[in-house]
Amino acid sequence: MAAERKPTFVQSLIAGGAAGTAVDLLFFPIDTVKTRLQSAQGFAKAGGFRGIYKGVGSVVVGSAPGAAIFFSTYEMMKQTLPLHGQLAPLNHMISASVGEVAACLVRVPTEVIKTRTQTSSYGPSATSSLSAAKLVLKYDGIKGFYRGFGTTIMREIPFTSLQFPLYELLKLRLSLALGSRPLRAPEAAACGSIAGGVAAALTTPLDVLKTRVMLDMRDPSSQFPSLLTRFRQIYTTEGPRALFAGVVPRTLWISAGGAVFLGVYEWVVGGLVDTNERST
Repeated sequence: MAAERKPTFVQSLIAGGAAGTAVDLLFFPIDTVKTRLQSAQGFAKAGGFRGIYKGVGSVVVGSAPGAAIFFSTYEMMKQTLPLHGQLAPLNHMISASVGEVAACLVRVPTEVIKTRTQTSSYGPSATSSLSAAKLVLKYDGIKGFYRGFGTTIMREIPFTSLQFPLYELLKLRLSLALGSRPLRAPEAAACGSIAGGVAAALTTPLDVLKTRVMLDMRDPSSQFPSLLTRFRQIYTTEGPRALFAGVVPRTLWISAGGAVFLGVYEWVVGGLVDTNERST
């Protein structure tokens, strides 16, 4: 049986916050390029390669709490659900999905601000995350911060349902191959990189839909097209390639980001668990 660390709620909270901040700050420029590639106005008009750190302020505010909520919920659910053995992948899928829904309560508002700042959606009126947030509140109200919430959930649940069972499986296999010992951070990072890259590539069309919804600047009281309608519009007017716009930077970013995100998480968790064990 492969050895597995079981962090406490607080340990998961701290490690998740550290992991989320590290990965989002490190790979923010790639995320900006990906978002601009997916924008309906086109890459060049959305900003091209200029100002690739625009919108980073919202990430600084939202990364730590969003990732902390995800990992603490994920670990708590994973240890609580009575699904083990052959049902372990189902456990990981459910736990990751619940964790993502909880995290999106924090993540979606920061994503709305970030994407609109990255693509200069408000023009010169919003050159910072704070000014963009004020304009979202002014024109759309509180609901504006959650535009695309359902689409984000629709993207994140399939993504995490692919990423985390694969990640846990890879960790288990590698741990067994190494003599059933807990994995070191670089080893967990390699598993995270593979799992993240596979999940990212397969869920890119959902990411494109999420970006388009968040960048929709129409009045909140107007009738918005359904997700299926948006999908058909993109497919018929822009072609199937548009549904995979940004797939290369997204896959590279999340593959590398998965290594950092899950590697940092395992590293911090390992340090916290080892410190706690030495003190008891």
